[in-house]
This record gives sequence, C-alpha cells and structure tokens, in this order.
Amino acid sequence: MDKFTNSAWFMRIVAFALAALLFISINFEMESDKKSLGLSTAPEISTETIENVPVEVYYDRENLVVSGVPETVDVTLKGAKSLLINAKNQRDFKVYVDLSDPAISMGDRTVTFKISDLNEKLVATIDPEYAEVNVQERVTKEFSVEAEYNSSLLEEGYTAGQPTVSPKTVKITGAKDAIEQISYVKANLEISKGLNETVNSKATVKALDRDLNKLDVTIEPSSVAVSLKVSIPSKTVSIAPKQTGKAKDGIRITSISVDPKEVTLFGSETSLEKIDEINLPVNISKIDGDTELELDLNKPDSVQKMSLGKAQVKIRTEKVDVDEENAEPVVEEEEPETEQKQEEQVVEEKPEPEEEDEPAAIESKTFSNIQIVPVGIRDDQDAELESDVTSITLLGEADDLKKITKDDINLTVDVSNLDEGTHDVDLAVTVPEGVEWELDSKTVSVTITQKEEET
Repeated sequence: MDKFTNSAWFMRIVAFALAALLFISINFEMESDKKSLGLSTAPEISTETIENVPVEVYYDRENLVVSGVPETVDVTLKGAKSLLINAKNQRDFKVYVDLSDPAISMGDRTVTFKISDLNEKLVATIDPEYAEVNVQERVTKEFSVEAEYNSSLLEEGYTAGQPTVSPKTVKITGAKDAIEQISYVKANLEISKGLNETVNSKATVKALDRDLNKLDVTIEPSSVAVSLKVSIPSKTVSIAPKQTGKAKDGIRITSISVDPKEVTLFGSETSLEKIDEINLPVNISKIDGDTELELDLNKPDSVQKMSLGKAQVKIRTEKVDVDEENAEPVVEEEEPETEQKQEEQVVEEKPEPEEEDEPAAIESKTFSNIQIVPVGIRDDQDAELESDVTSITLLGEADDLKKITKDDINLTVDVSNLDEGTHDVDLAVTVPEGVEWELDSKTVSVTITQKEEET
C-alpha cells in the first residue's frame, strides 16, 4: 500500500482530480454571481402586440380644437419575455401626440405617435405610425334648438301642437370650420306608436350640416326638455230622443225628454263635420205610465270616443179611454118616407156644418240673459265672446211654454276649428221639442288668442 501511494502516478491522479474539482467549483460560483447580477446567458427574445392602447393629445385646449387623432393604436413590443409580460400586464407606458408648441400652425398636418415610460430594453412599433390631423381655432356659439317628432306615430284622429323645448338655446363648441357648417340643431323626441296623450320628455341635441350629417362638436347642455301637447278635435252635439215602437192601448206618450241634452264627440275634424246630433232610440211599446230610463248612447263608427256613454230619459204619459176612442157611431133605422117628404126634411133639417176644433193659439215667451257657452276650445288657445249672454224668444202653445225654464235652453258656439283672430260664428240652439225659437242675432263674434307659454 505504501508503495502504491508513494508512486508518481498516484500523485498525478490525485492532483488531476483536485484540479478538476477546483475548476468546477469556481465556474459554479461565477455562474451564480452572474445570475445574481443579471449577467446570465442571453435571454429569450420575444414580441408581443398590445391592442387598443389609448392615445393622449397634448395641445392648447382653451383655444384650439384638434381632430383626426385616433382614439387608440396597436403597440408591438420586442424584448425579453419577462419584460414583455410585465409591460403587457402593467400598461404603464403612454402613447401620445405632441401639439403643445404655441407656434403650431392651423390646418392639416401629419404627426408621429410617440411613446413614453417604456422600459429601455424594449423596442416599440406603433400601428399606425402617423396620423393626419386638423388643427382649428376653438369657437363657441349659441344656437336655437328645434324639436321634432314623427307625426305618423299619432293615434288616428289625434293632433299635436308645435313641440316646445327648454332651454330654447344651447352653446356649441368646436372647430371654426365645423361651427360654420351647422345648419340645424335638432332635439328628436322619441315616441311610441299610438300616441294619444301629451308627452314631456328629454331629448338629445344634435348639430347637423345642410345634408343632415352629424357634426363632431360639443353641445352644452347635451339634452333639453321637450313638451308635445296631444289632443283630439271635439264637437258638442245635441242628443235627440227618437220614439220607436207603438204605445200600449190606453197609453198616450205626451213627452220624452233626455238629460243631459248634449254630448261631446271626439274624432277627426272631417268625421265631426258630418254629425249634427246623436239619435237616441226610445222604445215605447212596453211603457205603462210615467217612466225614467237609462239608455246607452250609440257611438258613431267614425268617432273615436264620446264624453258620456249613457243618458237619462224621462217619459211622460196620460191615460186614454179606449172604449170612447174606438167606439163606432150608432146609426138608428128610420121608416121609409116619400120622396117629397124626404126633400122637405132635407130642406128643413139641413145639418149645420160642424165646428172644427180651432187650433191652439200660438204664444211667445222671452228669456233674457241666457248664457252662451263656447265648446271645443283647444288647450293652447283662449276664446273671448263679444257678448256671452243673449235673449231668446220661444213660440209655441201656452201649456208647453209654461213648463219651460231657462235650464231647458242651451246656447253654444263651436270654436274647435277656429284659428287665431276674430270670427262670426253661428249659435247652436237646443230647446224642448214642439216649440220654435227666435234670436235677435244668430251669430256671435268670437276672438281666438294664443295662450302665453309658461316659463
């Protein structure tokens, strides 16, 4: 053993082994130090595209308007994968366009996108690389707002007035060129089909050029309150009871009256023009005496609606002696007489003509200060009558006139189709059946004015 350890070859082998261990140890420590200092071997290089990166624009916002800069761009980064992942997750870099130079000229120009706050070891490529922008003087101007709506959405028979807006004007700010192109400032009222009531809503304001293209401007306020009054034409007509059927034996109908005497109809103007009264059929075949009924009013097909659907009917009767009314005169038989005697009798007993029933005397009765009631006044108008009372003279039989009071007389004037101004309008007269009437004047002067808008 001592001989082997003392040999030269043994010493050489041991020395070589120690040298190898020393080399490995030193290299391992160097690699560790390089890694700790970031001096490891070349890292893996990758690329990463980050889409929709916001673009910031630096310029004098008080005096200038810049257009044409895209809101976002795509950025492709190249570098170490670990740095790429961090940049993508953090997004702590910025893409911008710098137009902050006070001496910048107006008009069209090409600008380059720039990037800041990006790790120096990453290389960035921006898509697009350039932008064609327009620099204009910033202008603010006041415009009136016009409200609009789709009139075809109104329910049949209904009409709408002119829509009103509040506030009536808005301030629009934008590039001078854009402001000069403004031809219309609209607030479109969005309504649903079958509109049949007044609408109060908010509407967004838009600035449009002459071709109705929307302009890129700032509007203050951006929305306004819009009011659209929706109504339906109306007409007040009388209710006319019409007797149907045959009265029972022994019963005579002396009068039929209805309460109320009028009903207001709603519908298109053309439909209402054709209607002057509403007939109310009253069947008298089952009437035994004085009776009060509640009957349905029949709505004409051309009318949208009526102010009421039923009316009270009063029927007045009297008893009649059936035997006397139906009895036939009794003819007594006489003995035959000679021709001469008959002639004498004819001469001597020539019957005197029967006295016919004289017609009842027609009398008159005058009522003063009868109120004239305007009907059909639109919501946006006022109606003023030159005189709202008048006198009326009724002509008829004395018994009929005694029963009539002021409450049985209605005088109305229809103003539903009148425009602003003064008009002579015919009076509509409703009086009990069986009497005639006379007026000093069958027309009345009516002045229509537009209501002032509430502020």
